[in-house]
Amino acid sequence: MTNEDMLAKLMAQASTQGSDLITLRAIVEESSEIGAKRVLSGLGLDDANASDDLDELRELLSAWRAAKASASKAVIEWAVRGLMAALLIGIAVRLGVADLLR
Repeated sequence: MTNEDMLAKLMAQASTQGSDLITLRAIVEESSEIGAKRVLSGLGLDDANASDDLDELRELLSAWRAAKASASKAVIEWAVRGLMAALLIGIAVRLGVADLLR
């Protein structure tokens, strides 16, 4: 029996016999399961390889985050080095080091 069949039977039971708490919970559970399967199917994650696909996506996302952090760290390091070099050149010019080299 499929989830859709079970849901149809539960809905029929609720309409003919009245709906008690157990029937309502069963309807919600079956509806949720059907909806979840539809979403996974829509995303293409309803096959046997879905867990492998998700693992691979997690690895790619982790690698992307690591590369992004590394790149931003490198940019900051080069910016600091550039500022320090400019500061040293400014100090050298201010002290007249260029005149001493002539």
